[in-house]
Amino acid sequence: MAAGLNSLFPRPRSITSLDGDDVPAGVVAVETPDASLPPQGYVLRVADGEVRLAYADDAGRRYGRATLAQLAAGGEALPAVEITDWPDLPDRGFMLDVSRDRVPTRETLTRILDLLEAARYTQLQLYTEHTFAYAGHEEVWADASPLTPDDVRWLDASCAARGIELVPNQNVFGHMERWLAHDTYADRAESPGGYTLAGSVRKPAVLEPTADNAAFALGLLEELLPNFSSRRVNIGADETFELGLGRSRDRVAAEGRGAVYVEYVQRILGPLVERGYEVQYWADVLAHHPEYAAALGGVPIVWLYDSPSAIERALDLPAATKERMAAFDASPEQQLGGFATRGAAVIAAGIPFWVAPGTGTWQSIVGRLDNARENILDAATTALAHGGTGFLLTQWGDHGMVEPPPVAFAPLLYGGAVAWCSAANADLDLATTTAELAFGDATHRTGDALVRLGTLGTDLGMPALNATLLFASLFPGRSGMVTTDGLTADAVERVLGTIDAQLASLDLATPQGPDADLVLAELQHAARLARFGARVLLADVGGGALPSVAELDDLLVTQRELWLARSRPGGLSDSLAKFGPLREKLAAG
Repeated sequence: MAAGLNSLFPRPRSITSLDGDDVPAGVVAVETPDASLPPQGYVLRVADGEVRLAYADDAGRRYGRATLAQLAAGGEALPAVEITDWPDLPDRGFMLDVSRDRVPTRETLTRILDLLEAARYTQLQLYTEHTFAYAGHEEVWADASPLTPDDVRWLDASCAARGIELVPNQNVFGHMERWLAHDTYADRAESPGGYTLAGSVRKPAVLEPTADNAAFALGLLEELLPNFSSRRVNIGADETFELGLGRSRDRVAAEGRGAVYVEYVQRILGPLVERGYEVQYWADVLAHHPEYAAALGGVPIVWLYDSPSAIERALDLPAATKERMAAFDASPEQQLGGFATRGAAVIAAGIPFWVAPGTGTWQSIVGRLDNARENILDAATTALAHGGTGFLLTQWGDHGMVEPPPVAFAPLLYGGAVAWCSAANADLDLATTTAELAFGDATHRTGDALVRLGTLGTDLGMPALNATLLFASLFPGRSGMVTTDGLTADAVERVLGTIDAQLASLDLATPQGPDADLVLAELQHAARLARFGARVLLADVGGGALPSVAELDDLLVTQRELWLARSRPGGLSDSLAKFGPLREKLAAG
């Protein structure tokens, strides 16, 4: 097969080499609509001195043209070939968390959009809690550098120009911490004084499920939605852990937690559906109350961010850790079986549903790419096998979104390719693809480094979910889904050696493009942060001395500079403040 065919991205589901001579690269394609093709599908035929493109719709024509452009990129003759392609899943989205301190600049959003277009995503969502500039609610977003209505309208148009739908995403039930922290909104909380779960006191996060609070949430959406051309909306409503632990305790005891949850969600979902919106929401509560799966309406999104093999390994976590995780519906026992188990309620109900795997970048510093690949593939193949209609790759920002944006570029590309056609793209050479497509790096060293550094969490040999030990070492005292029980100095030393080797390799990388220097600096800094975390781990297991506060401060100076190169200033102080416990640990020696 010709080199140009081997480098097509995403890989097409069908490539047939044809007899005959190659076709000059400058030949203009004859384009013809073909209603017999699947939605978004196309057939590109290069033969007999001509190029013909049959397409199902505007999307199919766009993707066919993109494939032709890749074939012609070398400026040489086009190979005689027929390429037939269409997507496994009609809706393929990417969700970026803009509420965990880091709000991207317009330039960063444009950079991401270019990758989404290349990977054939059809949708973008920006996960919002408090980072939209709602009128009259300035105290909530004043320090967050929020997205303004003008920002959203600009982004909506930028997405549309690339064939991508910008879908509003505003949580309206749980994860309302940033609102409920203010006296103005504190009385809306399920537990205004906080609540206790798994032995720890937590700040109020969930709205009390009242008609007044539903009206409040609908009021926010009334202001948000007109800035989008989309007729879809994601209302979140996930992880309502404290529901029934505060003001709704008696109602939940009498009616059941599921019934109270569904009534509140329907107060918001119903009016939106009446206005012609398709309403999405996270499906975690339905996993415990499958009897409501068919009745709730809308489109549930089944989420899971750990791979089947990572979940299996996590069965070896200490019993106390797993017990704490179970309180948050996150123990390995609750996640065994991957997406097929996680989505059993909606699959059995026979209703349209989406799947949501993760980039695995949050709480990792340098990513968990081995986990992300398996998690993404599990999601895409489960949706394909069980009638799922959509795929939403999530990039969360838990605990300050410390990691730089380029760490997510590899899983972003992989997610788009696998959601397009899992059979053709499951074994994608992600190091080469990322280096060439995301970084323009002919040496491939940037892609190689991302892929290799993305296995460090596994290399330590310790079970972990939703995080890595390297990340946990930088944030002592933060309860997580990791353990150091049984960690050896030899394992940490090996990881340090891997990081050093990749730092040396990155010194020889040659990325291209307007942000090439920034990309290189970000990857090197992420590796150095991971190296610092490994040194802390090594000291914890008796293999050396703790690094100094001065070394940490030097890293945080760079962290600040690189943050401001990609992201707005709001949230930066909050993110950096999360390193406070580590500074105290280092100072104490």
